[in-house]
Amino acid sequence: MTPPTSMRPIYHGVPYVQGRASGRLIASPLELSFWGGVDPQTGQVIDQHHPLRGQSLQGRVLAIPGGRGSCSGSGVMLELLLNHQGPTAVLFERREDILTLGVMVAEEIFGTAIPVVILNPEDFRRVLDLNGRCISAMTFLDVHLSDGDRRMIQGECGEAARVAMRIVLRMSKLLGARDLIHVTQVHVDGCIYTGPGSLRFAERLRDLGGKVRVPTSLNSISVDQQRWRAQGVDVAFGEAAEKLARAYTDMGARPTFTCSPYQLESAPKVGEQVAWAESNAVVYSNSVLGARTMKYPDFFDIAIALTGRAPNGGPHIDRNRRASLIVRVPDVQELQHVDDSFYPLLGYHVGALASNQIPVIVGLEILAPNQDDLKAFGTAFATVSSAPMFHMVGVTPEAKALEAAIRPGSDTHSVDVPIKDLIPCWDTLNSARDSQPVDLVSLGNPHFSLPEIRRLAALCRGRTKQENIAVTVTCGRATYGLACQAGLVEELEMFGVRFVTDTCWCMITEPLVPPSNHAIMTNSGKYAHYGPGLTGRKFYFGSLARCVDAACGGRPADRASWLV
Repeated sequence: MTPPTSMRPIYHGVPYVQGRASGRLIASPLELSFWGGVDPQTGQVIDQHHPLRGQSLQGRVLAIPGGRGSCSGSGVMLELLLNHQGPTAVLFERREDILTLGVMVAEEIFGTAIPVVILNPEDFRRVLDLNGRCISAMTFLDVHLSDGDRRMIQGECGEAARVAMRIVLRMSKLLGARDLIHVTQVHVDGCIYTGPGSLRFAERLRDLGGKVRVPTSLNSISVDQQRWRAQGVDVAFGEAAEKLARAYTDMGARPTFTCSPYQLESAPKVGEQVAWAESNAVVYSNSVLGARTMKYPDFFDIAIALTGRAPNGGPHIDRNRRASLIVRVPDVQELQHVDDSFYPLLGYHVGALASNQIPVIVGLEILAPNQDDLKAFGTAFATVSSAPMFHMVGVTPEAKALEAAIRPGSDTHSVDVPIKDLIPCWDTLNSARDSQPVDLVSLGNPHFSLPEIRRLAALCRGRTKQENIAVTVTCGRATYGLACQAGLVEELEMFGVRFVTDTCWCMITEPLVPPSNHAIMTNSGKYAHYGPGLTGRKFYFGSLARCVDAACGGRPADRASWLV
């Protein structure tokens, strides 16, 4: 990487995609999530909380420490490259799987790519000082295979399996894995429609004869497959999203269409080797279920499903699951009336502290968090951290005691998080002004569970929703069916709740989220973070009870009583 001057310094790194490029540098010391953070059609950074917000990546050399947030960043990267709106090269401070895979897929499937280089931390900091200057990037580029792997790479199992195995091998080299492992199941996130490139990719694999080799579930898609026409979704978008879903089901994946696969009966057990995509699902699988998966990017997930093989690295290996950061919450026992907004707030804060480290949280066992609390914590954590998991002492399966969760003999850093430290997170997620009225309450990011639907029904009983405020819940098909059988859907629809299945809030736009100057209320830390960039609306964040209060005309902006 060199600025074009007569006395230009040279910085060396590890190349993961070959190429030569130049352009004006756009750089930040903060990680960036491409999904929800970058518009794939324009190349503009839309994450309202990021220092690069409002700037365009098109034609620029991008330098960031790494990605963060959603596994769908690989899909956004692919769309950017196919739309010619992406960067000319990417420089990372550390290995970055998700965004690099998007570039690799563009090269393997569509014959277009950009250089991807990982610099050492010292050179990366020096490159940051060149922000705004023109620089050049040049790159000059074994996994052990079983007999079955060799048959796939040689095309004996079909062209789709051959292409998929090439992707698996390239990513395995990037990850430093020396061999491959068999996985028992895959959860595919690439069924989200990010643009024509995502559809072309899936249909290409299907048309090449692709069939999944292990049980494969599908993440939320971009529309409610059974209702999108009645909901007024644009026909061209709805049909494209439906075609994408069909391409994956044609390859043998199950139409589960949920971002909470841990709510399915097929959820893996402790120690099971799986390959899950979708950031919140990965964190929940590793942390709460104790199953083992990397944070697999979109497109890599289906490549693994078509081969049944995954890199033997990352959280698949014991030593890579240990914590290197201890987070102590010293005054939790003093909280008398903590509500469910505590868990996403703490997850958001810990995720920012941990960045790319696996943390172990000490002090929460006294609160006995339930599965939905852990889901809320992990989802907010995954929004701002690239780490694949967390531990909670006395709560999660691999942290029976602190010593069981940390790396033996490591110099583990410790930090205290008093409750008052969560106030800035509350203020960040509450981007709406006190005077802004609410016209939409959004629930189910990630998808609501059956216990959450029960709790919502209990909170709504005997109350009256204001007519001008919509309340919408997203959940998986399986959960919706159980809620119908329990009479909860009918009860909540009488209150005025609308249910949407198959899709989730990170994909929902107009008309389900109509243009408005009013604010949106949510109990999701993830949606409160991404929502302003995705919808152009301001947000209130709070507990589920406060969301119901807002639906009934209550004031949403006050801080939770336990936080004051």
